[in-house]
Amino acid sequence: MMTRWWWVRHAPTHSTALYGWTDLPGDLSDTVTIHRLEAFLPRDALVVASPLIRASATADAIQRNRQRLPDEPDLKELHFGAWDGLRFDQIVPEDQPLARDFWQCPGDVAPPGGESWNQVGNRVGAAVARLTRENGGRDIIAVAHFGVILAQLQRATGMPPVAAIAFEIGNLSVTCMEFHPCGAWPAGHWRVRFVNHLP
Repeated sequence: MMTRWWWVRHAPTHSTALYGWTDLPGDLSDTVTIHRLEAFLPRDALVVASPLIRASATADAIQRNRQRLPDEPDLKELHFGAWDGLRFDQIVPEDQPLARDFWQCPGDVAPPGGESWNQVGNRVGAAVARLTRENGGRDIIAVAHFGVILAQLQRATGMPPVAAIAFEIGNLSVTCMEFHPCGAWPAGHWRVRFVNHLP
């Protein structure tokens, strides 16, 4: 049975810094957009969220009568390590070349004490595989983060990281992907229905 993932990026934080694991709240004051988003999503879907407050509170705002799964730690944003909470121009000079490589040549490049794009992809992919296996055939609304959604988009399409991070994923946007099983688990394929849709 097909399993559909409805990825929702959390409400905006208005921060200009790299705020991966920094637990900033989201701005949920745009109730018109939030209501439109809630109405667009499937009524009988399960809801799961990253435990970071900007994602978890956004899930609260759109949950309505849907069943909520426990927050999933492996759906947390990229861990920027020593750069977390800093703007790019605040990263120490000796790390500037590494920071440029992190965005321009993503893959195995990681911030000091943080994660690479490939590590994030493996973390998110394992969580998605487990939740798909446990809830096969359901619609799953996952409220998460820019890097998490791009990591799953990369996994679903097989595109390289540098192509995936070129996509825009706006706050309160929806990206929908379907898993179609074929034979014994985990055989199957992914289909991307749409990316960065603003209901």
